[in-house]
Amino acid sequence: MILRTLLALALATACFAQQTPSDEEQKHLRDVIAEAGNSNIEFVHALEAHLKKYPKATSREELERAVVKAAIELKDGPRVIKYGELVLARNPDEIDIQEKVTRYLLASNDKTTAAKALKYAQQFEKAVHELERPPSGKVRWQMRLEIQQALNKALVYQARANGLLGKLVEAIALARKAYETYPTAEAARETGKWFAAADKNEEAVRAYADAFTVADTRNTDADRFLDRADLGRLYAKYKPNETGLGDLILESFDRTNKLMEAKRAEIRTFDPNALATDAMEYTLGAVKGDPLRLASLRGKVVILDFWATWCGPCRVQHPLYDEARKRFAGRNDVVFIAISTDEDKSLVEPFLEKMKWSKNVYFEDGLSMLLKVNSIPCTVIFNKRGEVASRMNGFVPERFVDMLSERIKEIAAE
Repeated sequence: MILRTLLALALATACFAQQTPSDEEQKHLRDVIAEAGNSNIEFVHALEAHLKKYPKATSREELERAVVKAAIELKDGPRVIKYGELVLARNPDEIDIQEKVTRYLLASNDKTTAAKALKYAQQFEKAVHELERPPSGKVRWQMRLEIQQALNKALVYQARANGLLGKLVEAIALARKAYETYPTAEAARETGKWFAAADKNEEAVRAYADAFTVADTRNTDADRFLDRADLGRLYAKYKPNETGLGDLILESFDRTNKLMEAKRAEIRTFDPNALATDAMEYTLGAVKGDPLRLASLRGKVVILDFWATWCGPCRVQHPLYDEARKRFAGRNDVVFIAISTDEDKSLVEPFLEKMKWSKNVYFEDGLSMLLKVNSIPCTVIFNKRGEVASRMNGFVPERFVDMLSERIKEIAAE
């Protein structure tokens, strides 16, 4: 629970501050937090009371950050802005706070706050670009996806701010760039909004049609209902009735699907398993030879043996797997796959040579996370339909071969 995390942070910071807080100050902080109980709202009030009583509190910075985090949880816009700006004045690159402060500033649709929001949105974009250049030089596909989505938000906010400031050309350009960076309903909607404000109704209709049809899980039925209403209203400005609107929406559906597939293909260039939600969609790299597409094993019982070079029990279990494998040597509908979970893949081949084990081994390449393999050795068995049919965490040496063999026979007979 966020309350307890923030509580620990606030108290710990007081202990490690350069200037030790007085006993009175520490006691007051503990007392007001204790009185807050388990309520985030009361937690915020408690910290505000402490900061009011001790305006020069030694842990003021972390206490204000704690208030921001709690306010974000509570969706308390005024407090997010108030304390978020204090935090950002000291640490301008805190991305999560930048994003929330910018969004809440723009919620007022006011020119004064729009100018301020534009500054934060630009800082937000700059901070996100910095994430594209990590010290290690490596960016996992999940991070690449998150970066694209964050850049989308930063550009949408800049578009909104420019639109509120009356800069419609800039607003449209930024909203379209946001949609091209990562297609979302919000970016399409923002584009339509400023096209409409510029009396470019045909372009606005196309943008709202994209918002209506794009595959965006954050786009609710209520959002689509409003987009449909805007579509009809804007279409009526240059057409006598809604004849042809259905065709336009179908064109948009095809267009947005093609765009999303291109985006998914782009992500998969960094990792063939990116966005996969089914184990059978995974492709596993091999220690030797070609990668293995698990989809090619549909129609067979597949036994996955998750292990690692550093795992002592895995070494004990290995000859037991060999014994079980021999029991099914004559069957082409049962496949045993050894999967290394080592983070350092370079260790695996020398280990196999030293142990004189088969090099017919594959790397997990993210599959263990999908299957929630949290400890090894672990055996996961898939049935012929490609579904998880059994899981064995750990093993009992004297029973393992018989237990595994029995489960394989039962699953194969389904």
